[in-house]
Formats: sequence, C-alpha cells, structure tokens
Amino acid sequence: MSKEQHPKESLAEANEVLKRQAEGNGEGGAHVKRLKASPSEQEERKYPKRKVVLLMAYSGKGYYGMQRNVGCSQFKTIEDDLVTALVKAGCIPENHGADMKKMSFQRCARTDKGVSAAGQVVSLKLWLIDDILDKINSHLPSQIRVLGLKRVTGGFNSKNKCDARTYSYMLPTIAFAPKELDHENGSFRLEKATLERVNRLFQCYKGTHNFHNFTSQKGPRDPSARRYIMDMVCEEPFVRQGMEFAVIKVKGQSFMMHQIRKMIGLVIAVVKGYTGESILEKSWGEEKVDIPKAPGLGLVLEKVHFEKYNRRFGDDGVHEPLDWTQEEEKISAFKEEHIYPTIVETEREEKSMLSWLRTLPIHDFEATAAGPQDNNRYSTQDDDEDGNGSD
Repeated sequence: MSKEQHPKESLAEANEVLKRQAEGNGEGGAHVKRLKASPSEQEERKYPKRKVVLLMAYSGKGYYGMQRNVGCSQFKTIEDDLVTALVKAGCIPENHGADMKKMSFQRCARTDKGVSAAGQVVSLKLWLIDDILDKINSHLPSQIRVLGLKRVTGGFNSKNKCDARTYSYMLPTIAFAPKELDHENGSFRLEKATLERVNRLFQCYKGTHNFHNFTSQKGPRDPSARRYIMDMVCEEPFVRQGMEFAVIKVKGQSFMMHQIRKMIGLVIAVVKGYTGESILEKSWGEEKVDIPKAPGLGLVLEKVHFEKYNRRFGDDGVHEPLDWTQEEEKISAFKEEHIYPTIVETEREEKSMLSWLRTLPIHDFEATAAGPQDNNRYSTQDDDEDGNGSD
C-alpha cells in the first residue's frame, strides 16, 4: 500500500490501518509487514526543513567565482564545493544539488573569479541536523568556511532583501606614489597629505551618480547605471612582509560589474597625475570616458546589510536580526589566515598592481567618444560587481 492511498494519514496511521485489516482477515498482527520510510522521509521526520541563511567566508583564489554552473565542471566555483558539503553533511537531498531551485537557494552576491568574501550570505532550505556547522565545514576545504546560521522568514531571498553591500580593496600603497616611482620599491610609504587627498577624492563618489562609464554594456541614459554610494574611504596604511598596504572600503546599495575597480582606478590615475580632478564630474556625464580598471586582486566582499528586514522581523520574537556581531572574531581570524596572506603573497609574486600601473600612460583621459545612446540595447538587470557578470 502506498502513501498515496492514505493522503491524509501519517505513516504510523497507515501502518495501524494495515494492522486492523490484517486482524480482520484472521491474520496475525505480528506478521504484518510495516511500511518503510525512505531515507529522505526519515530525515524529514527527525529534522525539520527550514529556511535559513548561512554566513560564509572564503578565499577566492583558484575559483571561478561564487555562482555554480551546473554541468560545467572544468570551472570550479565556491558553490560547487558548498553544495557538495551540504549533501555529504546530510543537510539536503542529493537531487537538490543538481537543481538548486529545489532548496530555494540564493546568494547575496555573485563574486567573480578570484574575488574573496568575509561576509557572504546565502539563503536556502535545509534540514537542521545536529552540529550542522561542524558537519558542513568538515566537508569543505579550509579556504571556505560557514561561520554562522540564522533562521529567516519562509519567503526570504538573500539577494532581494539585501539593502547594501560593503566591499574592501587591499592594495600596495605604491599605487598612490608619483609616476616616477612606478617600479618595485618595497620601501615606499604613503604620506599623510597624499592619504588625505585620496580620501577627499573618494568622498566625491558619495551620493547618486551615473556610473555608465564605470562598467560595460550600459548606455548613459540607462536608468540602471545610476547607483547610490553611501561611503568610500581609504584606511590607515600598514606593513606586511616589508611592503606597505592599505584597505579601501566602499558601501553602496549595489555595484555594477567592474564598477569598484574602475572607481579606484580613476582615483589612482588622478593622484598620480595622469589626469585632473575634473575627470570625476566628466565621467558622470553622457560622454564616453576611458577609465582604467584596477586589478581584481584585493577585492573582498566584506559585509552585506539587511536593515529593512531587521527593522521588520528582527525583534518580532520569532526571528533573529541578521547581525553577525558574535561572529566578528571568527571573520577577522579567517581574513588574517586566508584572505590577507593570499593577497600579499600573490602581489609579491605576480606584482599585479605594479604591472597595471605601467599601463596607465596608454589611457587617453582627454579623448571622448560617443557612448551608446539607445537604452533598449542594454539590459537593466543588476549586473553587479558583487553580482551578475564575470569580472
């Protein structure tokens, strides 16, 4: 007898029906064959399946971004390893890995090739097994960790509910040195006056501007090219392995593909004297401006923000606010162990910033070209730097 014959009855009730039928037919109840639950049914009875968010940190080196490309095994992504770990840990059925819609999976940000994260958040439905974080992490490589888990509302979507994203960009301070020092010089130290100028220029980005020149495939009249930047600052420099670095942090509602790297690239070009400060205002106009794109090494998704969700559900007595204060020590430890050393060592070995600085003279900042004018030629989807395109 199948479950379909007893649609409103539990497995135990169905077995009781069988027992009574057998006894009515003169058969001994001890010989009645009980219905057996499949492994997935057993799991569902033992553990509830709930909508949750996972806080993730990872070093993106060696991975082709965050988002999984099912059937494309030669390009390993962070989600490939995460889904494998979820299946092995017993959090999701195996078929959910092949079709991630079955578990309502969504990530806040589609970080691109080589980009790391200290505070990525994904939402999904899974079985709340015992010791869930330890079991998931036991099946992950050390450069990927799940640091936290919280229950959320049933309709929660981590990308749609995200109000803002904070990125950091770690770079050697030689990037802000005068042109004539654009060579390997580990002894360079950034002067206070230069740092103040850098931050004054970064503050110009605050507010809403038309960033069509800071991405590709966006026309100047495309409404999706207008983005709101809440803050952007370069923090105090520090020395690692004899080389001085600094961390730039930028918070915005969302970022288009390449936007952050071009925002940083343009300020570097101004500080080094390749173009004047007026280029910033010009870049927000309709004219096409040639803006250099800083290297991808150093870009990290620091944090995602859920202010509106927290105001509505964070204190409702049922759901927790999506705040990761208790996980901050684990986040900092992961960055110190896996993210910062990778950036420093890769920069020392590959010299990506120094190589890129030598390309700045080929950019003609004064030349303009007619940019795309036809809105209909361009998608208005949110193709974020944290988002929907390769970097």
